Amino acid sequence: MKVGHSIGAYIGLEICKRFQKKVIFFVGLYPFLTLNKNAMKQSAIGYVARSSLLSKGVSLLVSLIGSLQASVTRSIVKRFLGSSWSPTAIDAGCSHLLQYHTMRNVLFMAKTEFQKLHEEPDWNFIRAKQAQIAFLFGVDDHWGPLTHLEEISRHAPGVALSVEKEGHTHGYCCTEAGSFWVADYVANLIKNQMLIGDS
Repeated sequence: MKVGHSIGAYIGLEICKRFQKKVIFFVGLYPFLTLNKNAMKQSAIGYVARSSLLSKGVSLLVSLIGSLQASVTRSIVKRFLGSSWSPTAIDAGCSHLLQYHTMRNVLFMAKTEFQKLHEEPDWNFIRAKQAQIAFLFGVDDHWGPLTHLEEISRHAPGVALSVEKEGHTHGYCCTEAGSFWVADYVANLIKNQMLIGDS
């Protein structure tokens, strides 16, 4: 079994391709498999990530915020990133994300992701393994919009496709409710897959 979230769904599919005999089932959560040309947020992130000057500037600003008094930093992170995040996620964001080199690495990763994800997903592989693949999409997720769900459905109708309508977001893992809901969803998928394997 392999589970991947966001760009991890793309990476997970690549791992499945390389180790086809070892991965018997794959679940992609809020999958980022290809660029969403209609998403302004993605365009803005891509623009910043492709510019060395802007990447440095954003990283400096982020590290400046990280150097402020802890209560101020926490308040900024909560307001602009994680109004619904759990306290643990906010603490992690403050302690790990708000550093110059961390942000430079994040933006470099974004740049390379955006370069690679200009390509179409490998529909031949997904079609060949469609009985062993499931994807969970969010209702309003620019990383994995419902148009991508429709595209998967057209190319590989045997893939198990679900839409989460509980109000969790792409960053579900930053909230306790989202984490529990998605964990339960994945556990049920695995349980059902094991029942199919036993029958």
